Amino acid sequence: MKILIQLFFVFTISILYSFQGLNIDKNNQDWIQIFNGNDLEGWKVKINGFPAGEDKFNTFKVKDNSLVVSYENYDHFKNYFGHIFYKNPYSNYRLRLDYRFVGNQCKGGEGWATKNSGVMIHSQSPESMEINQEFPVSIEVQLLGGIQKPWKRTTANLCTPGTHVNINNRLVTTHCMSSSSETFYGEEWVNLEIEVNNDSIIKHYINGKEVFSYTNPIIGGQYNTLKDKKGDRLKEGYISLQSESHPIEFKNIELLILQ
Repeated sequence: MKILIQLFFVFTISILYSFQGLNIDKNNQDWIQIFNGNDLEGWKVKINGFPAGEDKFNTFKVKDNSLVVSYENYDHFKNYFGHIFYKNPYSNYRLRLDYRFVGNQCKGGEGWATKNSGVMIHSQSPESMEINQEFPVSIEVQLLGGIQKPWKRTTANLCTPGTHVNINNRLVTTHCMSSSSETFYGEEWVNLEIEVNNDSIIKHYINGKEVFSYTNPIIGGQYNTLKDKKGDRLKEGYISLQSESHPIEFKNIELLILQ
């Protein structure tokens, strides 16, 4: 009898571990790869001064399974701020990716744009942007790299091109605000995750740690080209990756749809 009880216990534990394994697999399957690592299928470029879909200097490309922002075909930056948009708008989701700054800034880039890029969420579509529009109306999760120790330069900050948000239940109109992240000075890969809940709460994470949160995004303020929508709540939008004159690489770009 004792042996039967022991066998039953072992069998039960085995079944539980099997179900745990199935749950883990299911969670992994819920994440959607929106960048396939081979080409830019499903993505569209919009660069300041050019119509949507035109990338004259081949700024965005794929190399070694990474989506690369490159300036090797530029003589001078000339305010060619750019973004590459994923094809679908989203409302409730988690976005995660790895990024790293590499090399030197393109000649002609602004001083503040050194080791500076971003992930835009709740963005207007590339087709709705004006030809001469530097930034889409959106929420920017600003990515920064450290320049020189010991000068701190946090990442996963918040910038608000054409938008405002609430922090601690107060409307904030400051264009850029710093997160609580550490500073990354080299060319190491950094993991970014963003949790987006419609027009409610949005959170930024760096290497698994929450570093910023805010609520109630609305349209308005500096860089707003959607004047007829001023004051509207931002409930959904496109995701885009930014080119601001410093080379950067992105990989493992995945999306988890939330209910």
